[in-house]
Amino acid sequence: MTKAKVIQLGIAISLLGVLSYKLTPLFGISDLTVSSISNLVLIILVMGWVFTYLFRVVNGKMTFMEQRKRYRKEYEKVINDKLIDKFDKLSDEEQKNLLEKLENK
Repeated sequence: MTKAKVIQLGIAISLLGVLSYKLTPLFGISDLTVSSISNLVLIILVMGWVFTYLFRVVNGKMTFMEQRKRYRKEYEKVINDKLIDKFDKLSDEEQKNLLEKLENK
């Protein structure tokens, strides 16, 4: 999730909380009940976020890890393409000698 999305989500949740706090007295709910409900909702949201964060950490689905995997995959593709190109430019005898050396190791 990008920083902009996190900020937008935070603003949306804050506005939802303010709206619910201001509108619930119109339905006859006391301020104490509204405060208790809003506190409970906030606690549930924070605990949910913490658990999803821990889940992503345990499974390696962090943003940095995903970027690193994509970078590594592209890097390996470029290197493999270069190696194949160099190998193809070798003569048949050089290719055969190289393969024999690799098999002996």
